Amino acid sequence: MRRVTASAVERAAALFTVGSVLVLSGCGGGAPLLHPARTLPAGDIRVAGGLSGNFVPGSMASDLQAAREQAARSPGGVPGPPGSNPEYAKGALVAAAMAPGIAPFVGARVGLGSAFEGGLAYTGRSVRVDARKSFDGKETSLSIGIGGSAALYGRDGGQNELPFVDLGALKGYGADIPVLVGWESQGGLYRVWGGARVGFERDSVQRLTSEPKDPVPGQQLSLDATRFYGGGVVGIATGLRHVHVALELQMAYQTATGTYNGTTVSVSGLSVSPATAVLWSF
Repeated sequence: MRRVTASAVERAAALFTVGSVLVLSGCGGGAPLLHPARTLPAGDIRVAGGLSGNFVPGSMASDLQAAREQAARSPGGVPGPPGSNPEYAKGALVAAAMAPGIAPFVGARVGLGSAFEGGLAYTGRSVRVDARKSFDGKETSLSIGIGGSAALYGRDGGQNELPFVDLGALKGYGADIPVLVGWESQGGLYRVWGGARVGFERDSVQRLTSEPKDPVPGQQLSLDATRFYGGGVVGIATGLRHVHVALELQMAYQTATGTYNGTTVSVSGLSVSPATAVLWSF
């Protein structure tokens, strides 16, 4: 009879927790890294489950709020023909490209050998695949990576809901480059990291609709957006043996330009993206 080891139980518990978070997933939220600078040894695996947030204080929050207020005041939900109002188009751009809100985070990473590591993460709004390499000292590390992402939207839970903005139809792709430096205490009790991250994303909504369906007979509404961002990230993790709790904060300057049903607008401003997760290594 095969013996069930503690390691097997830990793996089963980790996979169950990650799966549960995935089932409960929504949309919005940030795109955290939630990993230290030092890569995993060859063959080691780390899984993570937690929450990520993305907040856009300042002008972008005002753009989204103004669009909501216009929709509430206007017959049919949109002032004028859908997509013709620049202020409303800015709100649509923030909702689709910036994705403010809170969402689950689920991730897995594996050591590939020679200080290389690969990762896969789901953040409620997108799926990200990445690879990176670290250059390690006794307690310090420098890592450089590159990631590719696919933006997707499903249930939004009302976080960014706007009339004539069907986020369920959003699709996109992007890439980013994170550079991290980090310190790890002896035995891995504490891990601290920080660095810079830059990237871009291209999003499109094939069709924007609201209830009742087909509000503009014969007309297909669309949104296309290109977003660039750059900023810093800091994080810390603490724990014992195979389980750690991680906290991370990213702040970035973001700018997006897009066309909403023929109306071209731009939005820009600061984003603040906190995240937390429980990490299991085995």
